[in-house]
Amino acid sequence: MQIRYGVHFDHFKTFTTDQTRDEFLASDLMQAGKIELVYSHYDRFIFGGAVPTSGAIELPNDDDLKAEYFLERRELGVLNLGGAGSVTVDGTTYELARFDCLYVGRGSKAVSFASNDGSKPAHFYLNSAPAHKEYPTTKATQAEANKLELGDDAHANNRVLFQYIHEGGIQSCQLVMGWTELLPGNIWNTFPPHTHERRMEVYLYFDIPGEELVMHFMGQPTETRHLAVRNLEAVISPPWSIHSGAGTSAYRFVWGMAGENKAFADMDAASLSTVR
Repeated sequence: MQIRYGVHFDHFKTFTTDQTRDEFLASDLMQAGKIELVYSHYDRFIFGGAVPTSGAIELPNDDDLKAEYFLERRELGVLNLGGAGSVTVDGTTYELARFDCLYVGRGSKAVSFASNDGSKPAHFYLNSAPAHKEYPTTKATQAEANKLELGDDAHANNRVLFQYIHEGGIQSCQLVMGWTELLPGNIWNTFPPHTHERRMEVYLYFDIPGEELVMHFMGQPTETRHLAVRNLEAVISPPWSIHSGAGTSAYRFVWGMAGENKAFADMDAASLSTVR
């Protein structure tokens, strides 16, 4: 499990491109037959990927957690971005098609991932945050997610959000999770931008075709930088940073948050007149 430490925004202003990528960009999360995890010290958020190809693979209990098992003090969100598969939690198996989500509550001791067809494996994207109580393990399909339509074609930010783990959906201690797709002809996500001092966020960009990319903008509104992001790469967004991207083609992204609250509207809008 990789460890990423927190960065102060004054220090961030001095970063080179390579330093920015080393601290905030995560690549190679979806590797065949493996589970890859990244531990961020922003709200102690863990994210990563599980791609089972031949048999089930177990969620590991990394020594850095100092726990008897991974979810001893944590909760977990799982979103399948690939072929059909299943997640088994303490002996109960949940079938997950593409865009199905599973919340796994604190105290679940054994979690494993499997693909129905190893030649077309599931790609399970994982988000985990510390938890103070147990909520039941719950599955939601894409049809059961809360659908929000935001933006418009005139601003090239017409998009659809699918909320799974949130205030009005699957209950959690602090984890919030869902995904967004841009409608045809639109390129901007989460723009105009915002920050939220009470939560951190991680974006996983996916379904970026071929050599296309997304330019992800981050930093304080008055001191922005950018990252060139490819398919299945993730960006850690600190509470002080905007998190917005523009793609050279169609793309989608998963967003996961943790922090003081789960309120979707709790954000500090950045006026376009102040963005630099």
